Amino acid sequence: MSTLRVMIVDDEAPARERLRALLAEIGDAQVVGEAADGEEALRRLDDCDPDLVLLDVRMPGLDGIEAARRIAENPAPPAVIFTTAFDEYALKAFDAQAIAYLLKPIRREKLAAAIAQAGRLTRPQLAQAAAVARFAPQRTHIAVKVRDTTRLIPTAEIRCFVADQKYVTVRHAGGEDLIEESLKSLEEDLGSGFVRIHRSALVNVAHLAAIE
Repeated sequence: MSTLRVMIVDDEAPARERLRALLAEIGDAQVVGEAADGEEALRRLDDCDPDLVLLDVRMPGLDGIEAARRIAENPAPPAVIFTTAFDEYALKAFDAQAIAYLLKPIRREKLAAAIAQAGRLTRPQLAQAAAVARFAPQRTHIAVKVRDTTRLIPTAEIRCFVADQKYVTVRHAGGEDLIEESLKSLEEDLGSGFVRIHRSALVNVAHLAAIE
């Protein structure tokens, strides 16, 4: 197995240090980058070009589940292994096409087995899995491109989506933005928290007073 390029994503520095130490013991892996949250991981993904991302779940801002779904949008996505202290996110993690879900404190043999599994997966296999993850339900953020940057809007802050020809307007607590996603895909992704009240409008149930 060739050496895997690994990115470590965790908001706690001691956790990142432990993973670095375990990877050094295991071998067959090279740490090519680190990030303290999901947004930083997405920003650094292209530059680091990892084969594998070790990803925490609970982090400030963009959580690990949503970060994994965004990583899956890469044309040649890396494998994802979740490393977390909480077991209640396992189902969502595998919905996001993670290849392993490791509970902290991370055991060397468990990490080694997961890395071996990652090494056996080809990029086309990962891309096929990512195609499923891309449309997994219950997204927590919507990505909005503004010039050369990408802003992440929490779905809880979104009032509604309004379709107009090829674009969709996202109306949220901070104003309005345009995205190129369809209302149909948004409705599938966001689940029961949003309701289609019109063929061109998808509304956050939390901000819905009445329908006439």
